[in-house]
Amino acid sequence: MSHPFSKAELERYSRHLIIPEFNIEGQRKLKEAKVLVVGSGGLGSPLLLYLAAAGVGHIGIVDFDVIEDHNLQRQVLFGVDQVGQSKAASAKERILALNPHIEVTVHEMRLTSDNALGLIEQYDVVADGTDNFPTRYLVNDACVLAGKTNVYASIYRFEGQCSVFNHLRPDGTRGPNYRDLFPSPPPPGLVPSCSEGGVIGVLPGILGSLQALEVIKVISGVGDVLDGRLFLFDAATFGTRTLKVRSNASNPLTGENPTQTELIDYEMFCGLGDAPVKERAVDEIGPTDLADQLQGDTPPVVIDVREPYEFAIAEMGGILMPQDTVPERVADIPRDRPVVVHCRSGVRSARIIRMLEDEHGYDNLLNLKGGILAWQEQVNPALARY
Repeated sequence: MSHPFSKAELERYSRHLIIPEFNIEGQRKLKEAKVLVVGSGGLGSPLLLYLAAAGVGHIGIVDFDVIEDHNLQRQVLFGVDQVGQSKAASAKERILALNPHIEVTVHEMRLTSDNALGLIEQYDVVADGTDNFPTRYLVNDACVLAGKTNVYASIYRFEGQCSVFNHLRPDGTRGPNYRDLFPSPPPPGLVPSCSEGGVIGVLPGILGSLQALEVIKVISGVGDVLDGRLFLFDAATFGTRTLKVRSNASNPLTGENPTQTELIDYEMFCGLGDAPVKERAVDEIGPTDLADQLQGDTPPVVIDVREPYEFAIAEMGGILMPQDTVPERVADIPRDRPVVVHCRSGVRSARIIRMLEDEHGYDNLLNLKGGILAWQEQVNPALARY
């Protein structure tokens, strides 16, 4: 059923309506569309703002997180006065203030293999604004199984990429999906997340806007969408490339011999669950236990393997020894007393400990469980979080 436009809407969307290729038919398709945005953070902020401003009739927001200070460098939906509040609810309030002619549904929950398919089936198009591999694969697989187009983007430091997966083509076939590009995730810890590696604040604004553009093109049918193509952007050099993406015969969902017909446990699939992983565990110490030992008569040596710029943001008094310099500074690491190694979250420091034990025979090393983030939460909340 076609929904008529009010006078206020016709005035609002007038710059769309006078585009010959778009006109009122394109705007009507936007008004009647239902788009699910997964994540309202760096990518989700510009994505939601532009979809709302463009007049997408029904927008769903999936996010279970709360707003933190370090989000504000790039998540332009939010302000200082909203720190500590729900991202999804705050996002709804913001985009309805931008465009009261649309409908917004908040799904304040973690997307899982139990609920993803039922949720995605309710929408026409999905836009993936997530920042982790388990959810990225989950969104892709649910879109394939539900027969929905997945508008994808990801960002890291100065680099971003964007594509349109599982797009319905005029001949009734579906375009390539994320599994055609990456059939399986990289080993745990090989690719740092934005929280470990950082991201320049304006980059998600650029990629999220490109996502919004592709969503509008998918809905309206105007222009050529990034179906079968992966757009790459390097903000540091302003370099761009567009690569072809072809169907992969080994794709477990849509390949020649499909082996997956339902959603799986994606934490396990990405090596982040309770299943044993290839890298062996290292001995650990908790933040509160370390704090007690540091007050003792023979405190352990604390070595910080983060980078100097991280140390400048927040430090807990350890010896700065960036991970790349550790091999040449082995002689500076004691063997006759306990040594606690730490990084931001415990991943890099565990890797350094394995190297020192395997290659140099150390047996007195402990990893600070959870890194300086856990130290801040459990021992010193005054430290800056980054």
